[in-house]
Amino acid sequence: MGVIAWLVLGAFSGWIANRLMGKNISTGLLDNIIIGIIGAFIGGFVFNFLGSETIIAFNLHSIFVSVIGACILLWIINKIRR
Repeated sequence: MGVIAWLVLGAFSGWIANRLMGKNISTGLLDNIIIGIIGAFIGGFVFNFLGSETIIAFNLHSIFVSVIGACILLWIINKIRR
């Protein structure tokens, strides 16, 4: 995937993860992109560990993996802050 696709996927999945995890505060675009991209790495690692295929395209499966990874990241951040 290209850089633009990473940014779009990161922004979208970071925004979805913030809403799913109960973060109703308005985070910025840059925060969503960072959360989404790091979440994509975490999600990719988890799904590879579970035996899923490698993600190489911008599709629904990559969005799902990225959102799951971003939710894991937000959960870890919330646990560390407490």
